[in-house]
Amino acid sequence: MEFFKIQRDIPFMRHALVFNIISFVTFALAVVFLFTRGLHLSVEFTGGTLMEVNYTQSADIGKIRSTVEGLGLKDVQVQSFGSTRDVMIRLPAQKGVSTAQQSDTVLAALKAASSDVTLRRTEFVGPQVGEELAQDGLKALAMVVLGIMIYLAFRFEWKYAVAAIIANLHDVVIILGFFAFFQWEFSLPVLAAVLAVLGYSVNESVVIFDRIRENFRRYRKMNTVEIINNAITSTISRTIITHGCTQIMVLSMLLFGGPTLFYFALALTIGILFGIYSSVFVAASIAMWLGIKREDLIKGPVKKEDPNDPNAGAAV
Repeated sequence: MEFFKIQRDIPFMRHALVFNIISFVTFALAVVFLFTRGLHLSVEFTGGTLMEVNYTQSADIGKIRSTVEGLGLKDVQVQSFGSTRDVMIRLPAQKGVSTAQQSDTVLAALKAASSDVTLRRTEFVGPQVGEELAQDGLKALAMVVLGIMIYLAFRFEWKYAVAAIIANLHDVVIILGFFAFFQWEFSLPVLAAVLAVLGYSVNESVVIFDRIRENFRRYRKMNTVEIINNAITSTISRTIITHGCTQIMVLSMLLFGGPTLFYFALALTIGILFGIYSSVFVAASIAMWLGIKREDLIKGPVKKEDPNDPNAGAAV
């Protein structure tokens, strides 16, 4: 399925150096922000108080959140679970204030706003748990990266694996850089979005690499630059359809999902946009500079050119 078909290949690789310089500067700034500002970690990572409360009628999440924030508490997470009457509240740790004192203060404010609220349970999520979650997240990220490299090395060639993983890490670091610069809350859902972007971005790179391999078999008179330009141009329609449909769904979560899904959808949005950019201008460019050639991919007989194909053997 194609929305349109471009008759003449777009010379993407002609501007590869300029776009990769832009990518490097953006990447460097993201790293600087991560080291200077750091991530604004949520309660799951830093520790804090977890409260579960129950209402006799459906709870107003927005009213509960404003009530708790009215106590001067920031980065409060309020969400329904189980039913519309059950609410989970996560509170950041406060110096000099115990879990019991914090939960009593919050419960008193909730009862003042609505008398039908009851406390189900309260517990303290300690820093040790937060540290373990952070370590598990880094381990998961490392395993994803390693798995992607092994997969691409077997399916294509090591040069493609290196190019794709550099492009994908470029996306991840830039997402983290945005969260560090704006001090948006980095929670477990955001971490899940970052891991999802890794898989989503590598899928786009694989599509382009697969078309490059097909072109090497088909167009024997084209050089590597022309092969890459043709591969990217011929997959543009597919890219628009895939990423456009995905972004529509993510945009609905961003606009209508509420505070619980906002940063998750925001991380996905940034990742989708930079994933398209990196697959075209970073992954393909690095693969070109690493010296990919026809012999790297073609192990068997080369497919003959179609004499009726206007692109066969033609330079762009």
